[in-house]
Amino acid sequence: MKKEYDYLVLGSGIAGLTCALRLAEGGTVAVITKKNKTESNTNYAQGGIACVTSEEDTFEMHVADTLNAGDGLCKASVVRDIIADGPARIQELVDLGVRFTERENARNGEYDLGKEGGHSKRRVLHAEDMTGREIERALLQAIDDHSNIEVMENQFAVDLITTQKIGHKGANRCIGAYGLNRENGQVTTFSARAIILATGGCGKCYQYTTNPDIATGDGLAMAYRAGAEVANMEFIQFHPTCLYHPFSKSFLISEALRGEGGILVDAQGREFVKEYDTRGSLAPRDIVARAIDAEMKKTGVDCVFLDMTSKSEEFMKNRFPNIYEYCAKLGLKIDKEPIPVVPAAHYQCGGVLTDTSGVTNIQGLYAIGEVACTGLHGANRLASNSLLEAVVISKRAAEHCLSYSKDLKCELELPEWETGDAHDPDEMVVVSHNWKEIRQLMWDYVGIVRTDKRLKRAANRLALLQQEILEYYWDFKITVDLLELRNLSLVSSLIVESARQRRESRGLHYTLDYSDKSEQIRDTVLEPGINLLNAR
Repeated sequence: MKKEYDYLVLGSGIAGLTCALRLAEGGTVAVITKKNKTESNTNYAQGGIACVTSEEDTFEMHVADTLNAGDGLCKASVVRDIIADGPARIQELVDLGVRFTERENARNGEYDLGKEGGHSKRRVLHAEDMTGREIERALLQAIDDHSNIEVMENQFAVDLITTQKIGHKGANRCIGAYGLNRENGQVTTFSARAIILATGGCGKCYQYTTNPDIATGDGLAMAYRAGAEVANMEFIQFHPTCLYHPFSKSFLISEALRGEGGILVDAQGREFVKEYDTRGSLAPRDIVARAIDAEMKKTGVDCVFLDMTSKSEEFMKNRFPNIYEYCAKLGLKIDKEPIPVVPAAHYQCGGVLTDTSGVTNIQGLYAIGEVACTGLHGANRLASNSLLEAVVISKRAAEHCLSYSKDLKCELELPEWETGDAHDPDEMVVVSHNWKEIRQLMWDYVGIVRTDKRLKRAANRLALLQQEILEYYWDFKITVDLLELRNLSLVSSLIVESARQRRESRGLHYTLDYSDKSEQIRDTVLEPGINLLNAR
């Protein structure tokens, strides 16, 4: 089956939906999403969106905080550009109906601004502790009301279709994608003037993550296979505070709690983070995560604790109703007892290499949101800058896309998906076993602290696993589990390869073999064609 649209958006988070709304002004738009349209990293974002809206704050302060957190690797011009564009994009969200929390008894609708690690001022707009959910609600309402946009749920993007892939000579151009219907197994060929990747990150590469199950790096893997450049994938941000509880595998304890006075302590109540950084619990995430990791390894404990007992029950219920209720259901009274927490994979700071309009090195292919690497985050993302980047870059990508592809139409015949001699999988245990092994080895060897020896072990094992998965992919009919495993293995290999190329410790990449920073500041750019199946 074939379907044709003017524009194809892969992903239904803040980046994809914002972009789709602007694109719909110039043509038909298909938004395809691998589960239901509300399932995205955006929907799980608790903290908020960082933006200068207070008279006590300035663009210069926000820029300085971002550059400081990025540990020398941010592109300063990109940082200034995105931060300066923030207020206008925030106003657009408000105009769409996003209800950010306002200060109690404030005049003129002043926002209740939160403060998080690495920020020198309160500048984080939030909707209580469910900011992502509120933004998704407003965007989806606007999408549903637009006749030019069709949202297709349970469509898993298998691969991008490029002119080079179908044998056409000349510059490589993206002209479509294959999508697997999760419900009936049918593969649809989607064609479009331009394709926008808004597929999110790759947290599920790791055994412990705050990300939902959808975060398997699909867009990044598809882009790399299609010939896109990938940058800085060694910088995986581990959120310092994921709830540690036997009945909760990935619940995030927002950094906003520390912004409201929460203190990280050990089992004896000692505030240990100040021994690693004078800013203590409000130091940037890379520093706090390493401090917790070091403390856990030094003492042999399973977790540390976030102490919010200085705040009243009323305050916690009003400011963090979602977190308070969730913990209460597990028997934790967080105004009376410290919260057990551990670091967990949270955000990829690298991705498909783009400019500030989401443009990649492949014509007709754009990347926005967490899947992209614009240069804003550098070696470590400043808290709550991700939603800011998503809303700014998605608008610019749409405008560039409308201008570039206005009179562009693909005259090539896109081939339909061919199953060939592939047959139904006979032993899905192979898929589930490899899935678990990848996530375990990434956690053990490519986590918060790394060494050359660990990275080499990871590369060798991933090369073997990728070969197994590749053979399985061609022998059997595709399933969602197999496709996710294929993408997971490739993205894990890209993370390892990037980490092996960076022989220094900077930001989120900390290695015991090269504990100092290099004087040479550079991005790690992986061009397509690197043989990841032949680990060195």
